[in-house]
Amino acid sequence: MNIQDAVKSSRKIVIKIGSNTLAKADGTQNTEFMASFARQCKNLIDAGKQLVVVSSGAQVSGVSTLKEWARKKDVHFRQALCAIGQVELMAQWRKAFDEQGLHIGQLLFTKEDFEDNHRSLNIRNTLFTLADEGVVPIINENDSVSTDEFAIGDNDNLSALTAILWSADLLILFSDIDGIFTDNPKTNKDAKLVEVVNSIPELRKSITIGGTNSFGTGGIETKIQAAEKTTVYGIPMLLANGGTERILDKLCAGEAKGTLFTAE
Repeated sequence: MNIQDAVKSSRKIVIKIGSNTLAKADGTQNTEFMASFARQCKNLIDAGKQLVVVSSGAQVSGVSTLKEWARKKDVHFRQALCAIGQVELMAQWRKAFDEQGLHIGQLLFTKEDFEDNHRSLNIRNTLFTLADEGVVPIINENDSVSTDEFAIGDNDNLSALTAILWSADLLILFSDIDGIFTDNPKTNKDAKLVEVVNSIPELRKSITIGGTNSFGTGGIETKIQAAEKTTVYGIPMLLANGGTERILDKLCAGEAKGTLFTAE
C-alpha cells in the first residue's frame, strides 16, 4: 500500500496538527494554514469521508493573545495561557470551517477520560454522532486542568487513542518534518526518508531518534509511539509535513511524500 491508496481507501480519518504547523516563525497563529486546511477537509468530506481533527496550539494561541506572557514558564501561567488560547484557537477554527459551510464541535480530554470505560464510551458515541451529522470534531488535551498525573502529554498519542476509540481507518500526523528519516536531515545531509514502515522494532534499530522541537511537546519518539498504538488495531498511520502547501490535496493525489506505517 502507498500513501495515495491509504488515503483514498479510508473513510474515517483522524488528522493531528502539531503546534509547529499552527505557529508562524514568530510564534503567532498561522491562520492562513487553518483556512487552507479547512478547504482541503471540505474536499475530503465531499468525497464521502468523515474527519476528526486533533489540534494542538492552545498555548501558541494564548501567546498570540497575551504577548507579554510569552516568556512566563510557571506552570500556572502556562495553564492559564492554554485556557485563554483554547478560546482563540477554536474561534479561528470555527471561522475557517464556517467559510466552507461546515460546523465544528470541541472536545477536551485528559488521560482519565480514556481510562474510564463510561467516559470513553461517551467519547465514542459523541464522535460518531458528530461525524455522522457532518460536523468536524476538533480535539485537544485539556491542558488547563491536566497535570503530570493526568496528562496524556502530547497530541501524537492523544490522536492515536482517538483513532482507536473511533475505529478510524487512518491516522495522519502533520508535523514540521517530511516523515521519519534515518537521521536528523537538518544536521546530516545523507539522512534518507523512510517512506514505508512494515516493522516498528526494525525501524527503531535503524534510525537515530532526536529530541523535541521549539513549539511542540513531542518528537519522533511520540510519533513512533502513536504508530505502535494504532497499527496493532489495524489502523495505518501516516506522518507528513503540514507546512507543505495543500498537503492534504497532494497526499490524496500522490504528489507528496511522507512515512506510512502499515497496519499489522
